[in-house]
Amino acid sequence: MKRIGTLLAAACVAVVALVGGVQAAQAKEWKHITIATEGAFPPYNLTKPDGTLAGYEIDLAKVLCERMKVECTFVTQSFDGIIPALQAGKFDAIMSGMSATEKRKQIIDFSVSYGSTGQAFATLKSSPLASLPLKGELYSLTTNDEGAHKAITELKPMLDGKVIGVQTASTSSRFVDEYMNGIVEKREYKQTEEHDLDLISGRVDLIMASMGYLSTAITKPGNEDMVIVGPRFQGGFLGAGSSVGLRKEDTDLKALFDAAINSAKADGTTKELSEKWFGFDVTPY
Repeated sequence: MKRIGTLLAAACVAVVALVGGVQAAQAKEWKHITIATEGAFPPYNLTKPDGTLAGYEIDLAKVLCERMKVECTFVTQSFDGIIPALQAGKFDAIMSGMSATEKRKQIIDFSVSYGSTGQAFATLKSSPLASLPLKGELYSLTTNDEGAHKAITELKPMLDGKVIGVQTASTSSRFVDEYMNGIVEKREYKQTEEHDLDLISGRVDLIMASMGYLSTAITKPGNEDMVIVGPRFQGGFLGAGSSVGLRKEDTDLKALFDAAINSAKADGTTKELSEKWFGFDVTPY
């Protein structure tokens, strides 16, 4: 019996050692990270004429990578396929103006937020919609969902039968589905710049996108007649703000990004970079 007990004890030690070895093998030391971005969503991210990437997220990512002590490479990926590509292992992280919504959290994980501007409308200065009411008002779907419904009800008479442009797979697209179904005709685009062009040419009556994006879009050459109108919405299914998208199993990478983002928020780095690219502080607190 003593010998059996000794053998069992030895077996238990072996199992513990084996489990410990597996856990150690599973722990990954990140030395290189590949980050995907759309490269067509200024000022979050954009592609310059020479093909290089720039924008708030590109500048911030460089800071984060330095603080995480990892080498980072950027790749471009269309927004509508960016989550499947992450899951397929084509890159390690997403920094592409992506809101951490509950629906997306069912599929992937997110870091803490590094920017929040909400969703807003834009139309042409010459359009009757330029006088859309509630301009500048902010409605939170988290704390004031009833107020958001009332705001849309107030907008209904002017929006009825209009064509609105949104980016495919975006939170603005879902907003239109949730709040404006049966009021407007929704038209989807792979890139936000495409719905800008259709707005200018008169193929859509208004567009909905990130306030951060629109504030830059209206200043671009050729977009002089664009104007931001009506209220702005944030929170709820629109998400807590733009965050790094990560595979659920990469918990160690999430911890690295969380720590780096929190330090960048604490020392004013996100404030400095967002004022550079947006003209106002988008730091979420």
